[in-house]
Amino acid sequence: MNTLTLSNTDARQLFLDRHALAETPAGAAQGDALLDLIRRLGFVQLDSINTVARAHDLILFARRPRYRPEALKSLYETDHALFEHWTHDAAVIPMEFYSWWQLRRQRDAEKLRKQWKNGRRGGFEAQFQTILDQIREQGPVSSSDVGAGEKRGSGGWWDWHPSKTALEYLWRSGALCVVGRDGFRKRYDLTERVVDAALRDAPLSQDRQKATIDWCCTGALDRLGFATPTELAAFWDHITLAEAKEWCAAQLAKGCLQPVQITCADGGARHSFARPDLAADPALERRASKRLRVLSPFDPALRDRKRAERLFGFTYRIEVFVPEAKRTYGYYVFPILQGDKIIARVDMKAFRNEDVLRVKALWPEPGLRWGKGRQSAFEGELTRLTRLAGVSKVGFEDGWLRA
Repeated sequence: MNTLTLSNTDARQLFLDRHALAETPAGAAQGDALLDLIRRLGFVQLDSINTVARAHDLILFARRPRYRPEALKSLYETDHALFEHWTHDAAVIPMEFYSWWQLRRQRDAEKLRKQWKNGRRGGFEAQFQTILDQIREQGPVSSSDVGAGEKRGSGGWWDWHPSKTALEYLWRSGALCVVGRDGFRKRYDLTERVVDAALRDAPLSQDRQKATIDWCCTGALDRLGFATPTELAAFWDHITLAEAKEWCAAQLAKGCLQPVQITCADGGARHSFARPDLAADPALERRASKRLRVLSPFDPALRDRKRAERLFGFTYRIEVFVPEAKRTYGYYVFPILQGDKIIARVDMKAFRNEDVLRVKALWPEPGLRWGKGRQSAFEGELTRLTRLAGVSKVGFEDGWLRA
């Protein structure tokens, strides 16, 4: 089979199209329309940091500026159209995908029993029935509602008491569902009360496991446009690299995949796989909207930092856990997308007590000129962002534009 070569421009365009970042950001942003967007992305990562807006809110806002956090909360907590579990991190996922997480839940159960059996978490399995009975009698609980009398630590994941560990285990393995959050603290209920019986776990047969691997790889490729086995395995983070490689080999033999060479931003090439009709994909005939938009550091288009570096020539490392004196940029720096290029990164924060979104520093990418047109587009995006950030003004610190 012939190998298709995709230019870097076409590769970026296809990738942005799959991540709903090629079209002009517009449209309805609640109810079924919002659910359709999340379905298109596959999932939306959750994160608690709120310097401007939480990651999940900014991810959705970047694509639908009419989005407001209440719309996601309604889909999740009232309509139960979403469930929460792990991909590479905690995420909200369309409820219709719930049954495809069975393999992940089973593998998590085996892995976490080994990881959590010692230390302060030891004895968590003895709390299972107590917690299940408490929820059955009292309704949804958070970690503060369980484990009366157990010694409390810092609350960090490394210092959970046995009942908190049991809650997380029962959620990750499927007996419980997270049904919402108070602040950012999870509330858990019995899965049988939340998830339709048709979606709940049945015995995981070999055929079902094979179907899950196929679903994971197919869904990942649909949302990436082109991918290596490593990228397919990492997308949902359910399956192993060996399983993704085996799937690619089988699909290639059946003519359902074709090899493709992706031209990287530095001129190098990356061997990947794509659908046989990739050359005729309509996304290649369109060019990305010139609208400037601020992205979350956890945006799906940037989650794979190495892929973003190959495609866009954009090197990004989050510095939240880096001591301030050693940071290259800042605590929580937002990439800026315009057209099919990542043009800059900005360190900014909403000071809600002062009613202002303040820009501390902006670094244009090397070789990019930050002229009046870009500045005007940037200020327009900041004005839109104030509504999401809960402030009404924008301010710039002295010396904010950096070389």
